[in-house]
Amino acid sequence: MTLTRQMMFWMLTLLVAIAVLWMLREILLPFVAGMALAYLLDPLANRMERIGINRMVASLIILGTVVFLFVLLILLFVPILAGQLGAFIEKLPGYVARLQELLMDPNRTWLHKIVGEGVADTQLSELVKQGSGWITTFLKSLWSGGQTLISIFSLVVVTPVVAFYLLYDWNRIVAAVDSWVPLHHRDTVHALARQMDDAIAGFMRGQTAVCLILGSFYAVALTFVGLSFGLLIGLASGVITFIPYVGSMTGLVLATAVAIAQFWPEYTPILTVVGIFLVGQFLEGYVLSPKLVGESVGLHPVWLMFALFAFGYLFGFVGLLIAVPLAAIMGVLARFGLSRYLASPFYTGEPASGPVGFRPPSAREIGPI
Repeated sequence: MTLTRQMMFWMLTLLVAIAVLWMLREILLPFVAGMALAYLLDPLANRMERIGINRMVASLIILGTVVFLFVLLILLFVPILAGQLGAFIEKLPGYVARLQELLMDPNRTWLHKIVGEGVADTQLSELVKQGSGWITTFLKSLWSGGQTLISIFSLVVVTPVVAFYLLYDWNRIVAAVDSWVPLHHRDTVHALARQMDDAIAGFMRGQTAVCLILGSFYAVALTFVGLSFGLLIGLASGVITFIPYVGSMTGLVLATAVAIAQFWPEYTPILTVVGIFLVGQFLEGYVLSPKLVGESVGLHPVWLMFALFAFGYLFGFVGLLIAVPLAAIMGVLARFGLSRYLASPFYTGEPASGPVGFRPPSAREIGPI
C-alpha cells in the first residue's frame, strides 16, 4: 500500500509539473535559458572558487565575459545574417520557379521514367509549391513577428540576470535539494544524480561544441564555393545538427536545392556542395562526436529525436531547451527501473536477497535508451 501511495504521489507530482510548464510556456524561455547557462558554467565557477576567487566575483567575471562575447557576435554577424535572411526570403520564389522549370523540362526523360508520366509535372510541382509556401510563411513570421521580438528582448535582458543569481547560488541550491532526500535512499539518489549529470553535461557540452564546429565548417566551405546565402545556410545547418541526422539532412537538401537553382547546368559546384556535407557527416560521425560527446551519454538518437519533437510540439522553443535534460533523466531512471526489475523475484523467480550497496547501472552496462 505504501508503494502504491508513493507511485501515485510521484505520478501526480509529474502531471502537475507538466501542467504548470504547459500553462507558463510563454514566459519560461529566459528562465530556462538562464538555468541552462548557469548549469553549463558552474564547473568553471567552481574552478575559480577553488583557486581563491570569491563566488560572486567569479560569477560576475564569467557572465560578463559571456555577455561581451555574445554582444560581439551580434555586432559582427547579425547584420550579415539579417541581410542574407531578408534576401533569401525575396529570392525564394525565384529559386522555386527555377526548380519547377527543371523538374518539368520535357528533356528530363529519366525523371518521367522514375516517377511516372504526369507525376513529375503535377505532384512534384505541387510538392515544391507547398514546401516553398510553408518555408516562406515561416520565415516571414519569424522575421516580422512581434512576439518573437519580445521573446528575444526578454532572452537578452532577463537571461543573464537569472543566470548570474543561479550561478552564484548553485551550490547552495544543490545542497538544499540534497537535504530533502530521505537518508536511507541518499546513496542511491546520489548515484542516479551523478549519472544524470554525466549524461546531460556530456551531451549538451559535447554536442554544442559539435554544432559550433560544423556550423563554422559549413559556413566557410559553402561561402568559399560561392553558394548564395552560404553563410546563413551553413550556420543554420550547424545549429540544427543538435537534432541528430535531421539537421544534416535538412542542410544538405536546402543547400543542394539552392545550388541546383544557382549553378545548373554546371555539375562541379553542385557536387562540391554535396561533398561538403558528406565530409561534415564523416567528421561528425567518426571524429567530433566520439571525441566530444562520447559513448557514455546513453541517449539513443531515436529517443533523442522523439524527445526534441515531442517537447518542442508541447512547449515550443522552451521544450527544445528542456528536451535533452529530461530525455537524459528519463533514460537514467528507465535503466534504473529495468535493473531493479531484472534483479527482482518477479523476473528471476527466486526470493529477494536485498542487495547491499546497490549501484544503479551505467549506460554502458544496459545500453542506450
